Amino acid sequence: MKTNILSNTLKIALFAVGARIVMDKVIRQGKKQNLYGKVVLITGGSRGLGLALAQELVKKGAILALCARNEENLAQASASLQAAGGTVFTCVADVSQAEDVENMIASVIAEYGRIDVLINNAGAMIVGPEETMDIADYKQIMDTNCWSSLFTTKAILPHFRNRKVGHIVNIASIGGKLSVPHMLPYSVSKFALVGLSQGFSAELAKENVRVTTVVPSLMRTGSPRNIDVKGNHQSEYAWFKIADSLPLLSQHAAFAAKTIVEGIEERKRNITLGLNAKVAIALQALLPETTAIITEKIGAFLPSGTDKTTKKGYQSESWLTKTVTGFLADRSAKKFNQF
Repeated sequence: MKTNILSNTLKIALFAVGARIVMDKVIRQGKKQNLYGKVVLITGGSRGLGLALAQELVKKGAILALCARNEENLAQASASLQAAGGTVFTCVADVSQAEDVENMIASVIAEYGRIDVLINNAGAMIVGPEETMDIADYKQIMDTNCWSSLFTTKAILPHFRNRKVGHIVNIASIGGKLSVPHMLPYSVSKFALVGLSQGFSAELAKENVRVTTVVPSLMRTGSPRNIDVKGNHQSEYAWFKIADSLPLLSQHAAFAAKTIVEGIEERKRNITLGLNAKVAIALQALLPETTAIITEKIGAFLPSGTDKTTKKGYQSESWLTKTVTGFLADRSAKKFNQF
């Protein structure tokens, strides 16, 4: 008797969950926004995921504004996007500097008359044992990964409030949901960004400003060559580049960009990319002690090193990073303007 009751209860629960999923899908379809002709500003838009997002948005007919620190990279990205039929405005700016951000927002509005969507994509990463990290490392990563998004959001809000509509997309990370060994400054910054993004989502909903928090796992954007590395440089870079290159562990940047853009169209509040990210988040929520033990084991397995010298990924190559998996990363790097 009890078995039948439990069975029926489970069926009802599953039906309710299924019905809710279907209803949410229908509601999202009804509220779907058309990105054709929308002005989208992407920070860190000259390479990597930012460029992949720009490529996908061109297919949707969006009007683009790209911001980055490197003028040459911006010019290359703009030329490739225009060749694909895109309308592109570029702006050289360091989004970790509040004054640069104010000027960037003003210049895009002066060029197009408005901004419809802001994508906070600019980011930085440093890899190495915690004992090699200085306070300056934490500050630098926080400035780029968290404070920059606060600067851009505060700078654009008067414009969105005046228009009574807007959309802010924050590119966070699985590292902002689960702290990753040998990436502590990065995880700290992404945890802060997730909190900032979710907080703004709650605060700005009443003003018709949607805020989307994106949580990707590893993506094949070719970014490893431009990260900062400390400790045993070659060994440290090897584990990260190989993990970032393996199809089972990482997602193709173009597919990730497509998923993100579809989520923007559906005005989703949260987008989590990759099965591994979803499993990790669920494991952390359901079994935090087990998750902690797993991350401790991973931390113990990763290479030791005490060298506090900072080198770029491309300065830390070894025979191991030039294997087949390394080739995959380098192919992505060429595709997404990382050289």
